[in-house]
Amino acid sequence: MELSIMTYNVKFDDQDAASANSWSTRRPVMARLLTTELPHLLCTQEGLFGQLRQIHQDLSRQDERRYSWIGEGREGGSHSEFMAIFYDTDRLVPQEYEHFWICEEDPLTIGKKWDSASGSPRMVTWVLFQDTSSGRQFYAINTHADDQSEMSRRASAKLIRDQMNNASERLPYFDTRLPCIVTGDFNVSAREGEKVYDTLVGDGRLVDAWTVAEQPGLPYATWNDWRDPVPVDERQDWILTTPEVKVRSASINIYREAGQWPSDHCPVQATLTLPTP
Repeated sequence: MELSIMTYNVKFDDQDAASANSWSTRRPVMARLLTTELPHLLCTQEGLFGQLRQIHQDLSRQDERRYSWIGEGREGGSHSEFMAIFYDTDRLVPQEYEHFWICEEDPLTIGKKWDSASGSPRMVTWVLFQDTSSGRQFYAINTHADDQSEMSRRASAKLIRDQMNNASERLPYFDTRLPCIVTGDFNVSAREGEKVYDTLVGDGRLVDAWTVAEQPGLPYATWNDWRDPVPVDERQDWILTTPEVKVRSASINIYREAGQWPSDHCPVQATLTLPTP
């Protein structure tokens, strides 16, 4: 059976309640988008703990699917932004999960930056899921790369690859035989020549769902900056998979209501088929 996924930078709650793009204004629009799409797997970036609780509440107001979520704030516990992973509890059952930080000394150290140029601590959350429909296990890996430090972005890509390849004793154990889905806001465009992109997809260990999809959607810049949709292939938000995962479709969702965006990013969606066990 097909598995629907979404990666979405939901924009943290940084606006005064009177602002045109405040969370209180955006939340109902986002709720309608999410409860229309109802992905089996929703990987978010930037959400604060209170926002994520509200997103969970909004998702729970519909009857078709039931959701839970896993995450940790990048400053530890409930503090600061999360790389949260929401999932349909009937379809996906977590087997284990881990968090690690983009940190040179110790990736299991909470809240450390890569270098002095880094804008903030950055981290990765991953979950090993059992798909109740196919019986297949797979990893979902979610991150938000640094917006200021190129070195930190490159380190993010390298650490994700090290984790997938079980290549570092500093990182938690990872079963290299299982399929992987990697999602995130990478803060660079998905194109050849970008070091972060090349590190992740250059050798074929991962493929870009957008470029291999049997039914690709129309291209848009995924960072909308609260402006009208721009029909160019400038995807800062990516879905990557290991090659054995079949990508049936990929699209960028430009849903708005009366000009109001749910976030300053557009969600990227894909429909996948996992390989049989």
